Amino acid sequence: MTAAVFDMREQLLADRRRRQLYTAATLAIVVAILVSGYSEANSLNSGGFLRGLALFFDYPSQIVQEAWEAGLSGMAALMWRYLPALIETLNIAFVATILGGLLAMVLSLSSTRNLDVWPPLIPVVRRVMDVMRAFPELIIALFLIFILGASPVPAMIAVAFHTSGALGKLFSEVNENIDMKPVEGLKAVGASWLQRVRFGVLPQVAPNYLSYFLLRLEINVRASAILGFVGAGGIGSELARTIGWGKGAGDETAALFLLLFGSIVAIDQFSSWARARLTTGEGLRLAAARV
Repeated sequence: MTAAVFDMREQLLADRRRRQLYTAATLAIVVAILVSGYSEANSLNSGGFLRGLALFFDYPSQIVQEAWEAGLSGMAALMWRYLPALIETLNIAFVATILGGLLAMVLSLSSTRNLDVWPPLIPVVRRVMDVMRAFPELIIALFLIFILGASPVPAMIAVAFHTSGALGKLFSEVNENIDMKPVEGLKAVGASWLQRVRFGVLPQVAPNYLSYFLLRLEINVRASAILGFVGAGGIGSELARTIGWGKGAGDETAALFLLLFGSIVAIDQFSSWARARLTTGEGLRLAAARV
């Protein structure tokens, strides 16, 4: 019996050493491929990576210098000039987040196992959400711009489509962690499925829903700005123009960056305030008083 245990131990150790050897060999091959690929790419690059690295901060320093030369009054005038572009980007992000958030709620409630959902529907809805968040907003927007033309509408549809899949996944995980006692109590007194969701689920998940919703709004503001580079309008189109001009437009680029940064900070502060009100119960008490 002892000899059999010893042989088994030796076999396990040998298997472990073999796996470690295979792992080390695989890592060595991957590193060799990466190094050779980098060398080949660097040789095809007209400037060279290491030579370009020394010039990395030249353009940012140029932007800061031109913004400094413009002064406070010049920067304020530029920010006021580009405010409509920021509003257009925020409109794209707000509308897309609202539409995507509403669809995400429907998808999440339809894919939560502990809410008495028809079992065959759950995997179908989950795969649909996987598909919706598998494609980046940029790819969807490029496809829609090719069909619908360059305008904010393709950007809004693209961002809303991706938002539905991403928020639906997060919302469904929140749903699965709720306390089921209120839901079971409502079911025991004959409440319908919609009533159980409204009075037993939503009051519990509202703070997390709002937190994820506003976090996604921040992401969508940045995504909407990026989509402007491919013709979706808004602040991204202005950034593409000023960056493309290079020298002489650094103050405009700085003004656009400041507007975008300020909007992100404002949304983040509002998110913290709104979630605190819901978490402490003030928001829920106001909602109950209205009902």
